[in-house]
Amino acid sequence: MQRELQWFQAVEEFVHPSVRLFMDKKGLIPRELFTTEHRGLLRDAERWMKDTSNSCMVVTTLIATVVFAAAFTVPGGNVEGRGIPLFLNEQVFMLFAASDALALFSSTTAILMFLSILTARYAEEDFLRALPKRLILGFASLFLAIATMMVAFGAALYMVLSERFNWIFLPIIALTSVPVALFIMLQLPLFIFMVQSTYGSGIFHPKKIW
Repeated sequence: MQRELQWFQAVEEFVHPSVRLFMDKKGLIPRELFTTEHRGLLRDAERWMKDTSNSCMVVTTLIATVVFAAAFTVPGGNVEGRGIPLFLNEQVFMLFAASDALALFSSTTAILMFLSILTARYAEEDFLRALPKRLILGFASLFLAIATMMVAFGAALYMVLSERFNWIFLPIIALTSVPVALFIMLQLPLFIFMVQSTYGSGIFHPKKIW
């Protein structure tokens, strides 16, 4: 739908302003005809946006729930009677805390973006800029949430097991990288396409002569 709107706007730049008010046999001007001919595509685009946002929102909600709980159940537990984490002075604990906080903030941002898509009015012009921008920000926040959640998990696992298994560092890095790599492989083409379509130079550069 976004591409169709971009084509329509690009063609409008070529024609004289008076042509935009010409009517066809049914008495429709070009804009009205475009809206009529693209009603089916508009419904499909709305359904795709809602389905995608719903699916992503489930994932981001689960991530937010997990990382929020992890902030209060830190690895190794707390000093009895004081509530201070046992690994507080460890450098890897700071990595865990920072990545867990970043995962919570980014997942919350993603939830808000996908929620704004679900509650949008889905007007025709919204598919040109507003909705794609929200989806791009939602995808970016979701990726950051997944990546930082895996970093937090890896740091927590290392704190618990490193004293007994000195070789655990590399396997943790390898295993925690798999979900992030899979997400990139599966979603990056769509993300790049949306960014290019929304922030790119457009379909072509018409010279405005009127």
